[in-house]
Amino acid sequence: MSSSTQSSSEEQFLCSICLEVFSEPVSTPCGHNFCKRCISQTWDTNESCFCPLCKEVFSIRPQLKTNTFISEMVSQTRLGEELRSKRMRMSKPFAVDVTLDPDTAHPRLVLSEDLKQVHCGDVEKKLPDSPQRFTYHAIVLGKQSFSSGRFYFEVQVKQKCKWTLGVAQESVNRKGQINLRPKEGFWTIWLRNRDEYSACTEPNVPLSPQRPPQKVGVFVDYGAGLVSFYDVDSGDLLYSFTNCSFGEKLFPFFIPHNNEGGTNSAPLIISAVE
Repeated sequence: MSSSTQSSSEEQFLCSICLEVFSEPVSTPCGHNFCKRCISQTWDTNESCFCPLCKEVFSIRPQLKTNTFISEMVSQTRLGEELRSKRMRMSKPFAVDVTLDPDTAHPRLVLSEDLKQVHCGDVEKKLPDSPQRFTYHAIVLGKQSFSSGRFYFEVQVKQKCKWTLGVAQESVNRKGQINLRPKEGFWTIWLRNRDEYSACTEPNVPLSPQRPPQKVGVFVDYGAGLVSFYDVDSGDLLYSFTNCSFGEKLFPFFIPHNNEGGTNSAPLIISAVE
C-alpha cells in the first residue's frame, strides 16, 4: 500500500473535530461522522445544529445514530493505538520552552530557581501587588505568550492528588474569584480527590483516563481554535476543546493547589519534551 493510500485510509477513522480516532462514532443526517461527544459538545455550544463539515443546518436537533461499521473497524484493529501515537508525534514538533512567570505568581506559590517547578507553600510571602499578579487564587502563568500558530508543552503531575492545567487569555481576572470556563478565558482540565478528572466546561465534563496520567501534554492550534490534552506516556487524548474563540494572547496556566496536609506537596514540573 502506498503512503498516500495508507494516509487516506487512516483519515477515515479520524473525527474531523478533535482530529483523533473516533470515540463512539455517530452519523449525522447528511452522512458525516463524528465522535458522539465532539458533535454533541459542538451543538451544545452553538445556537443552531449544523454539520461542521458540509455546514448543513438542521432545524431540529437530529437523533445521532451509532456508525457500527466504523466502531467495529476501530475496535477490531490496532489502528486506534497507532493513530493516537501518530497524533502525539505530530504535536511534539511544536514544542516550546515554557517557564513560569514570577510576576504573576500568587504569594503562596513557591517557584524553583529555574522557573520550571511550582508548589503551594504554607506562608503567604509579601510581594508587590502588581496588575499581573493573581492574589485570590493560587495561580501562576507561563512567561511565554502565544497569539498565532501551534504550540505544545508537557507538565509532570505524578504524586499529586489535585492539579489544574491548561491555557488562559491575557485579560482574565487576576484579583477576584474566577470560574474556569472558556467564556471566562480559561481552557483547562483538572484532577480532584486523586481520581476525579474533569474538563472545565459549562457544565464540567467527567474524564475517564485508562490510568492516572503521570505527565500531561497540552497542544494548542490557535488558528483552528483547538486545545487538546494528552496522557504523554500512552498517547491517549484526554480531552479537546474545539471551536474556541481566542482573540488575544494565550498563556500556559498552572494551579498546583494546596498541600492537603502533605498529600499534595509534589510540585507541578514543566518537563522537557522528549
